[in-house]
Amino acid sequence: MKKISVRASREYEVLIGSGLTEKAGELVKQVHAPCRTVIVSDSNVAPLWLDKVKVSLEKAGFTCSEYVFPAGEASKNTAELIKMVEFFAESGLTRTDLVVALGGGVTGDMAGFASAIFLRGIEFVQIPTTLLAMTDSSVGGKTAVDLEAGKNLCGAFHQPSLVICDTDTLSTLPAVEFSGGCAEVIKYGVIRDASLFEALEEGLLESDPAEVIARCVGIKRDVVEADEFDKGERQLLNFGHTAGHAIEKQSNFTLSHGQSVAMGMIIASLAVGKKEIAQRIAALEDKMGLPSACPYTAELLLPWCMSDKKKAGGSLTLVVPEKIGCCILKKIPAEEVLSFLERGLSR
Repeated sequence: MKKISVRASREYEVLIGSGLTEKAGELVKQVHAPCRTVIVSDSNVAPLWLDKVKVSLEKAGFTCSEYVFPAGEASKNTAELIKMVEFFAESGLTRTDLVVALGGGVTGDMAGFASAIFLRGIEFVQIPTTLLAMTDSSVGGKTAVDLEAGKNLCGAFHQPSLVICDTDTLSTLPAVEFSGGCAEVIKYGVIRDASLFEALEEGLLESDPAEVIARCVGIKRDVVEADEFDKGERQLLNFGHTAGHAIEKQSNFTLSHGQSVAMGMIIASLAVGKKEIAQRIAALEDKMGLPSACPYTAELLLPWCMSDKKKAGGSLTLVVPEKIGCCILKKIPAEEVLSFLERGLSR
């Protein structure tokens, strides 16, 4: 088992290895005394893993209730959030109790945000079951739901008490879900670690997924510790995400987050003239089953980009690559965003 410590406003550990869901109860018990617990999961993950986690928690002395919502990004909204919070209240959760998020990024984001606002904040544990959630969304404390105006516009910073990444859960992922997580893995190589990018080109993810997850989490840990509340350096983690979120929204979520970010990374690279970088990223995306060509025009994407949470005043902060392993933040005036997108879409 690999162990990575995160020292943010709350210190916690990220555990990575095989067979950890069966040990979830004892692992959680090490950071939180047995208590009343709500396990939040979605309709895809619950039939596969919820009973195993529940049995483990109950053996360790936790009293468990379950909240299962319809799987998919469409559920990541304020209405579902309020249903979840109401269930916490009906279940009798108090400030000394616990929420366990079991699932992918949508589950972690929603359960984390519900935990942040219920009783002004209770503790929660992340048990991510997707590659995307293990490498990215489960670590760092960003929690949110979507609004009609765009993704993740209603949220809070709320760090988990523990993150348990059981690599066995990746075996139950549909191929499209696994490839979606690969986009976030590629992102880490481009923004911070050229050797990771090269290792991905050589097949490291297939041969040693735990090592790749640990390296991605290590990068995110370093960035979060330096800029927990997303005022500067942490924005580098959004490489490909401004255009990606716009693509995701424009598709009405028929394109996944990972697929959309894959396209967004190409757009950001081409927009600043980094054609060779775009070609290497596209080749790796193709190898991992990800699309690289965006089906939408700049005009269709522009309104969603302008509602991005990284917009401040009359400008938008974008993440662009200088070379593989190094990205920078580039602030551009709102009136130049359309031309940025047009350059990024010209292949």
